[in-house]
Amino acid sequence: MSVKPPLMDLPISTADSGFYSGFSKTVAIVSKIIVAALVVWAIVFPDQAGSVLNALNSFILANTAYWYVYIVAFFVLLCAFLAIWPTAGRLKLGLDSDEPEFSNFSWFSMMFGAGIGVGMLTWSVAEPVYHFQNNPDVIKGAVEGSTAEAIRSAYKWSFLHWGFGAWACYAIAGLALGFFCYRRGLPLTMRSSLTPLFGKSLSGPLGHLIDIVAVVATILGVAQTLGFGVEQFVAGLTRIGIGGLIGEGGTANTLGVIVAIVIIMAASTMSALSGVGKGIKWLSNLNMGLSIFLLTFFLLFGATFFGLQSLVVGIWDYIIALPEMLFTVWRSDGVEGSVASQLESWQGGWTVFYWAWWIAFAPFVGLFLARISKGRTIREFVLGAIIVPSLMCFVWFTWAGGTAIDLTLNGDAGDAIFGASDGDKIFAMVIHMLGAAFGWIMSIVIVILLMTYLVTTADSAVLIVNTINAAGDEGPKAQPHIYFWGIALGGVVAALLIAGGSGGGGLKAIQTAMVIGAFPFSIVMVLQGIALVKAIYNDGRRNAVGIATTHDQAASAPAE
Repeated sequence: MSVKPPLMDLPISTADSGFYSGFSKTVAIVSKIIVAALVVWAIVFPDQAGSVLNALNSFILANTAYWYVYIVAFFVLLCAFLAIWPTAGRLKLGLDSDEPEFSNFSWFSMMFGAGIGVGMLTWSVAEPVYHFQNNPDVIKGAVEGSTAEAIRSAYKWSFLHWGFGAWACYAIAGLALGFFCYRRGLPLTMRSSLTPLFGKSLSGPLGHLIDIVAVVATILGVAQTLGFGVEQFVAGLTRIGIGGLIGEGGTANTLGVIVAIVIIMAASTMSALSGVGKGIKWLSNLNMGLSIFLLTFFLLFGATFFGLQSLVVGIWDYIIALPEMLFTVWRSDGVEGSVASQLESWQGGWTVFYWAWWIAFAPFVGLFLARISKGRTIREFVLGAIIVPSLMCFVWFTWAGGTAIDLTLNGDAGDAIFGASDGDKIFAMVIHMLGAAFGWIMSIVIVILLMTYLVTTADSAVLIVNTINAAGDEGPKAQPHIYFWGIALGGVVAALLIAGGSGGGGLKAIQTAMVIGAFPFSIVMVLQGIALVKAIYNDGRRNAVGIATTHDQAASAPAE
């Protein structure tokens, strides 16, 4: 069977003039309508929105656990395969002559800040604490919760959610986009990554649909992250003396949500207007520096030996248990309160939710990673984008979360840390460690760090959404569109937080919308993985017969 040249031309119709000049009107307008409708629906009909979203969420989680668990396992295995496959590992995300645009430090900083940075400040303390009290090993009776013997299992399950599985989701989207956009010269947009499967048909409605799904998933995935961040930001403002922002249940009230959203989205919009090379790069370097400072504080003054022991043992337990954890799906036996039912409920609330979150976040982080990784090899990308950030997460979880556990288990913290809300746990911990005065100063540092993470995430998301809407154009975007998506992103977070009510209902509303938005894009991601393997395999055959595989070798070529 003859080998055909790869597709190196995927025209996407964009407006020549007017408000949408340079943008794909179908993608931009439909995406805006969907997001705007969600905001209006959540505000005007909060009860109906909550009921419908919860019903859809319950259906998806009840019927797609196998899907989410197995596709994330597939992503992890595929990344490992691409790194060790000689044909793939040495290929660059770009032309053979391309060199990386950013230093390794800036690359890691932007990658970590955009990918997981915000979540670190909330969940590096909150999640180990949760799993220390309850996790599948506790449910099955293998260990007793809230005791020293539960520490190892707490980290094993925490590492599962923030380790290789999370970053493999990002890496697949980033690899697919980087490969097809920078080697083939195709537009930097989601549809380009599926050209080996669908060819030139992606120029039309099918391609528009894929990009719309990516935009909506991005907004909802980032809204999930910002929702947690807003709650923690308000908790931090309260800790440093700004009152009136906390309502019932220890969560942000309407005023707190509005204040946080206005501050964060105003700063992020200004940063987005300056582009990746200026505002986002500067903020990423700043938050990496502050992260190192805060982490050094925990290393020196926290539970140092406890954290080191938890890190080493936790990584060992995680690696050993990873195959089983990646492929295990628990199903209820129909008996309420049984071990099987508890395991299914735990997995739906934690693992399945996390996999949906990372997948919803993948179009944003994947496109951003592709944008900052041009010129790096696939092997370098996989190792840099999966192993290094995972290790950074593990260090945070063991020293920050480990300090909280150690202070409660072996110290005199009592219920001061465990009893605080998720976002407030890290503030409660540093105040307990340092006292009121120095704890107040450290709280200011954490608030500033949180602010830089939130702004980096939000402004990166705005730029990515505009890039998709502009048919992959990375150049300057019309300011009104940046303003719109900045306001829209803040609007989604604010509307769902306010409409969801107090006591965590707002975050639940965002989680529900995010899980629903993630499902269609999960299908796109599986197709991206298949398309990438097919393209690399066919490129090996093309090279053997002298057919050009990069856009510098051939100005154009027939479709596959």
